[in-house]
Amino acid sequence: MTTQAGFVLKVLLLSAVLSILIKYAGPYIPIPVTGTMFLGNDPLQAIALILVFLPTLIMAFALWRRAYLYKATRD
Repeated sequence: MTTQAGFVLKVLLLSAVLSILIKYAGPYIPIPVTGTMFLGNDPLQAIALILVFLPTLIMAFALWRRAYLYKATRD
């Protein structure tokens, strides 16, 4: 198996595991449905917000670092 096919297979497997985890374990996470204040006194709202934005922030940092290192090697 080539490295690209192996990588694609790993990504598909990880995606399937994450999807199953969200489907079956997600309903047991107590995240409130409503809130009158944005990030009010409920810490679960902050946790939910962090969980939503964390993957995007990690990818943004990884891509920024990769571009920074690429630029540093070209100079």
